[in-house]
Amino acid sequence: MSRIRVSRASSVGLAAILMSGVLALPALAQPKPADGALVGPNGMTLYTFDKDTAGNGKSVCNGACATNWPPFMAADSDKPAGDFTVVTRDDGKKQWAAKGWPLYYWAKDTKPGDKTGDGVNGTWKTAKP
Repeated sequence: MSRIRVSRASSVGLAAILMSGVLALPALAQPKPADGALVGPNGMTLYTFDKDTAGNGKSVCNGACATNWPPFMAADSDKPAGDFTVVTRDDGKKQWAAKGWPLYYWAKDTKPGDKTGDGVNGTWKTAKP
């Protein structure tokens, strides 16, 4: 019986060690180019919004807008690099931007490679590398 307890305790300890390593990884990665567009780490297409102002460090897509166009979030520890910067949203959370333009997903894209948000309402564009 004591062997089983030791074995379970060892398994629990190993699981805790492995999880701590996973939790230490960056929460999100920077956007990357794929098939002529920028995509998030999940391979989903990213978009820009013409009502945003490039370089002002803000997003104007909040509330219902952000439900349809989820922001590509950045972790507090993420740092700008090259064309990629981090903007602060109205709620204080961080969001990735490319060339100053905040980046968003489109809720109606269902799989990597979808670009169904391009041109929606004449104000949404596929983010380009």
